[in-house]
Formats: sequence, C-alpha cells, structure tokens
Amino acid sequence: MDFNATILTVPGLGGSGPEHWQSLWEKTYGFSRIEQKDWDTPACADWVAQINTIVTQKGPGNVVLVGHSLGCAAIAFWAKKFGIQIKGALLVALSDTEAPSYPTGTQGFTPMPLHQLPFPSIAVISSNDDYVSTQRAEAFASAWGSKPVNIGAAGHINAGSGLGKWDQGIELLKQLDAP
Repeated sequence: MDFNATILTVPGLGGSGPEHWQSLWEKTYGFSRIEQKDWDTPACADWVAQINTIVTQKGPGNVVLVGHSLGCAAIAFWAKKFGIQIKGALLVALSDTEAPSYPTGTQGFTPMPLHQLPFPSIAVISSNDDYVSTQRAEAFASAWGSKPVNIGAAGHINAGSGLGKWDQGIELLKQLDAP
C-alpha cells in the first residue's frame, strides 16, 4: 500500500511496543517514528522540540502525524507553539493529562491545549478509555477542529485492545493522505 505523504508516528508514554498498531504500521508500511529521549518521564518542551525538528526536516507540507495518547497532546502543544501547516494528523486515544487517573511523571503537559489546529485532523475516540472520558475526548476534538470518530469500546486503542494492524485506522489515515 502506497501513501502520498510522509507518515510519522508519535507514540505516547512508554513508546509503542512491538504489538502496538503504530509499531506494526511502521514495520508494514515503512512509516517513521519520531523518537524521544525519554518515553517514561517526558518533558513536554523536549517532545515538542523533537516533533518540530523532524517535521521541519521532512518538509511539513507533505507530513501526516499519527499520534497516540500523550503523543496527541504533544502534537497539540507543538501546533500551538509553532503553528506549522502540515498535511494532517490522525489523533488516536486522546489522553487527558489533567485527569486524576493520568499517570504521574510527565512535565509541562498541562493544561491541555484547547485551540484550533492549523491542519486537518481526525480524533479517534474509544467509549471506554481509562485515560480520557468520552466527553473530554469530544471536547478536545471540538476545540482542535478535529473530525471525531468514536470506534466504540476499544479501551485505550493500544496493543491491549487486540487491534493488530488496525485496518480501520489505516482507512482513517488514508482520508488524511488523499492528494
């Protein structure tokens, strides 16, 4: 399967393990991961700077970012700081860094950015995600100007959700990759 855009994955806390759909997409389709220095106790400023470095190197106009969990928040913070127009972003399993249930150890990821993103985006929401309520995920999608897609009870839309290569996600990505 060919893609027109340069597809860059932006994992969340801990990175995405080998059975995570992001890792499977990288292996199957040749997408590149935006690597971070610290996956477990990240600083928002570091993640945002790394996203900016890689997107700038790749040529922003043809980049689609694929964020998962904290990676979605990092993309929103990056967009707020730099306002760079990219081709689009697939934002999956938005996480609520302000929620009491959010894991400790991150720095600078609050308050959650609530501004219009300067590029098209799709926000994929699960109805039973432990890291964000459906209501908060829909509020983030609305604030960001993202097209919300609720895929039902899919947990945190990660390896534990049993999605494998997650073909539904690829179909959503293709919407952002259209010429």
